[in-house]
Amino acid sequence: MFNRTRALISLAALALGSGLAMPALAQDTLPDAIRMAYRTNPTLLGQRANQRALDESIVQARSGLRPSIDVSASANYTQVETPAGTTETESGGASIGLSQTLYSGGRISLGITATEANILAGREDLRSVEQQVLATVIQVYADVLRDEEIVRIRQENLTVLQRQLDEASARFEVGEITRTDVAQAEARLAQSEADLANSQAQLSVSRASYAAIVGQTPGRLAPLPPLPGVPDDFDVALDIGLAENPNVRAAEYALAAAEANVALARAEYLPSVRVSASYGGSTNELSSFDLADRTTFQAGATLSVPLFTGGLNQSRVSQALERANAAQIQIEGQRRTVLQSISSSYAQLISARSSLRAGEEAVRAATVAAEGVRQEAQVGLRTTLDVLNGELELRSAQVALVTARRNEYVAMAQLLLAMGRLDVTVLVPAEDVYDPSVNYERVRNRGGLPWDGVIEAIDRIAAPQIVPANDAEDAPIDTQLKGDTIQTAPRN
Repeated sequence: MFNRTRALISLAALALGSGLAMPALAQDTLPDAIRMAYRTNPTLLGQRANQRALDESIVQARSGLRPSIDVSASANYTQVETPAGTTETESGGASIGLSQTLYSGGRISLGITATEANILAGREDLRSVEQQVLATVIQVYADVLRDEEIVRIRQENLTVLQRQLDEASARFEVGEITRTDVAQAEARLAQSEADLANSQAQLSVSRASYAAIVGQTPGRLAPLPPLPGVPDDFDVALDIGLAENPNVRAAEYALAAAEANVALARAEYLPSVRVSASYGGSTNELSSFDLADRTTFQAGATLSVPLFTGGLNQSRVSQALERANAAQIQIEGQRRTVLQSISSSYAQLISARSSLRAGEEAVRAATVAAEGVRQEAQVGLRTTLDVLNGELELRSAQVALVTARRNEYVAMAQLLLAMGRLDVTVLVPAEDVYDPSVNYERVRNRGGLPWDGVIEAIDRIAAPQIVPANDAEDAPIDTQLKGDTIQTAPRN
């Protein structure tokens, strides 16, 4: 697949560089490109695999609710030499043991809570990567359309200038103009050829970027469709972004996990109860290895109460509190980032729309001016340089207009990205959406036993409560948003 894609890219670059026309291809649309990237983009597929790996952590966290069973076997041979002679002894044994935690002071159940929060944060990270990939697809699609249109403009300009040079040469032959006019036409034609070569090279670069992101080389691209859900009010965009941006939501889930870890650290002060049982046998004759000769069954319960840990538990609590505090501050950092992104995208959108309106008027005026100059030159009222300048201004206005259209569309996509609304369900409603919760539900109860729920309910009895970081008496930092300023101050 990679070799085929590379060959197609090389063919496209060769065709553009040699001025050959590409064969007619089926028309591709932006939803088609998004659908292809959504299914095949390596960055997105890798993030999904990472999320599935993260789902396995819930299995590991819940394994503490279940018993552990182990089997052991041993065989020993001993030879002792003394002045009285040589003594040989043999022994062997085998046993099976079972151990079940009945109560851990909340260590197990709080670990499950923290793991679930981390998994939810991972889902938001996945959503962020999805939207970034979709934004890149939109950008490369718009880039290819822009560069194709610029190449068309450059080719048209080259044709016009070639005709202008032919006319100037003919007029020079009959003595109507000087050699200077012909040289001016030749210079503009040479510059136009260089501009066309640069535009073709840029189109090749854009097509290569498209192939890398989407997974296939672009064919004949359809015009850009309207982007749904783009707000016309900055405050609306900001409110949506602060509530729905995946980076903000991931930071909130990370804070929930950090707060659960604080309670988990405090649970280390509480006692734990564990029951165990073992059954086994041993023999002094390895040749027969009849374990039934001497069997042992043992069962018991263990209550463990931490009395002194040399400051370990206290340090763990303080560490967890600081991490929770850092997670809380990170939320404000993400909100600032969202504010910056939405402000920047909204400003770029307003600027692009203004440039688009100005560009449309510039093309209209430059078209009229260029045509007027050509007609006036035919009756001797304008020079060859005037005609060349009029053509140059027209092509520059056309290129600026094409660029403004691309910039407006990309700015809208970036605004939706900053808001957290650049979702595949909106862009391609009929697409089969990847749901990370399906894998989570599939693996969550792997290895589960009927009494898992009972053990978890017992473990939550008298377990430390999860306290929001702002409400913790020993939280060292208080962070809050007042007006437009984030204030951070030590607690009293």
